[in-house]
Amino acid sequence: MLLGIDVGGTHTDAVIIDRGKIVATAKVETCQDNLIVSLDKVLDEILKPELNKSIDRINLSTTLTTNAIIEDKLEEVGILAVSGPGLAPDTFNHNLGNHFYLLDGAIDHRGSRQQDLDETELQKAVDRLDKEGVKVFAVAGKFSSRNPEFEDILAERAAPYADFVSIGHKISGQLNFPRRLATAYYNAAVWRRYNNFADAVTTSLEKFSLKAPLNILKADGGTIDFKSSRTNPVQTILSGPAASVMGIIALCTIHEDAVILDIGGTTTDIAIFAEGAPLLEKEGAGFAGRATSIRAIKTCSIGIGGDSLITINADGAIKVGPHRQGPPMAFTGKSPTLLDACNVKGLCALGDKEKSFSGLAELAAQSSLSTVELAGRILALALENIHDKSMQMLDEINQKPAYTVAEIIHSQPIKPKKLFIMGGPARVLAPKLEKIFDLETVVPENFAVANALGAALTRPTMEIDLFADTGKQRMLIPALDFRKEINSSYSLEEAQTDIINALKNSFQNQHFADDMLPEIEIISAEEFNMVDDYSISSKSIRVSCQLKPGLVTDYQKTL
Repeated sequence: MLLGIDVGGTHTDAVIIDRGKIVATAKVETCQDNLIVSLDKVLDEILKPELNKSIDRINLSTTLTTNAIIEDKLEEVGILAVSGPGLAPDTFNHNLGNHFYLLDGAIDHRGSRQQDLDETELQKAVDRLDKEGVKVFAVAGKFSSRNPEFEDILAERAAPYADFVSIGHKISGQLNFPRRLATAYYNAAVWRRYNNFADAVTTSLEKFSLKAPLNILKADGGTIDFKSSRTNPVQTILSGPAASVMGIIALCTIHEDAVILDIGGTTTDIAIFAEGAPLLEKEGAGFAGRATSIRAIKTCSIGIGGDSLITINADGAIKVGPHRQGPPMAFTGKSPTLLDACNVKGLCALGDKEKSFSGLAELAAQSSLSTVELAGRILALALENIHDKSMQMLDEINQKPAYTVAEIIHSQPIKPKKLFIMGGPARVLAPKLEKIFDLETVVPENFAVANALGAALTRPTMEIDLFADTGKQRMLIPALDFRKEINSSYSLEEAQTDIINALKNSFQNQHFADDMLPEIEIISAEEFNMVDDYSISSKSIRVSCQLKPGLVTDYQKTL
């Protein structure tokens, strides 16, 4: 059996699946101040003593790291960077905290040392960071994926002063230095917050005698094993929207271009599918203007959900969201929400409808509208915002080639044929959204716990890069910290064999069952002739390989 848990902004959902059959579901309110309370409650509700020992795997998705970035609850990070010549500092140190140190030293594109690292300057920087009370560090060097020597020195020097050191080349093998630097920064900035949560998760699972392997959903629609996530928490950013996408794939057969909406209590997550496949942020996701190397399914979140707070400004303008102050008034809340407006308009009859009416009536008194008219305006405004943001996202995608999760370039304009809706308010809002989008609309069965289903069924994924220089007789897989001496005749075919074997070994070392091994695919494979003194002297080889994202189909059969 598989246990999937989605810790969302409003609700924490859980499902247990046994070979295509949903055995149990549970939904509890998320306690934002203490997420582990929510986890304990949902486990207590869904588990029975006879089920605990039958759980083979646990997959968890969480908004924790994403919210830390959105709410700017990031720990101060000491950044030690070596860029060498050719890059102006303002191209890569954009708003990366208050403790940024750029050190002298240079590695070239072949991984050769061109300028020694100034270790005296490094020690002074570390001493200053220690005096400033900084306890988490990020280190990154230009071309470190070709030669990680400087990053290793930086990490070794910082280690005695740090609770954690985030090392650029161990997170990403991409050559893009600014992206790798920003990724290392975020990895350190969320490390403590995530590990406090991870400690609590461990305690909770032990309390319920759950010993099955635990994995965390990643932004690319795959999972990372729990142990690895503790040192690489940046991979869990955007795991909530990824669960939305994997959930709709689990519940629906999608072949056409489509718009996907996951309407929760706090936000609506939007995704676009091209010919049945979700799109990928190929170069990496961005946050607050900082580009990272985090592979992610392309999604967009807006602050509109069933629990979105309704307010009227002094000038009479109605505002829906982006804040949430608790549940709807129909469910003991103190302020009117979008779901209360749905009650008033007769789209649903949830909770105490009288409280929904009284709450909106009090708000309507601030305007010239009746209670029912105000509810209609609220609904129209919320749904138009969802539609407009979806169309804006679609227009932006159609302005350049799009990449699916299978790394297929989709060069034709995307023209949605269907609208798929999931999340708690899905069935209530679907008829209105169908008219606004003018698309055939599908609300799948089990729509209310689709995220937890997506989390439960998601397979592990991983992407790694291999770099080889036949002249230097050196091969490196940065993400695995794997080095190997090669001979001058080392070929592109040998590199592809080596990287596939390395990925298989890493998967097995993480104690996944062999039948869980996803398809391994080569994303790119290139070799370039290196010219010295006007003649070809060696070859530079680069290969990228991934465990392909997807679902565990044996468990999906009849959902």
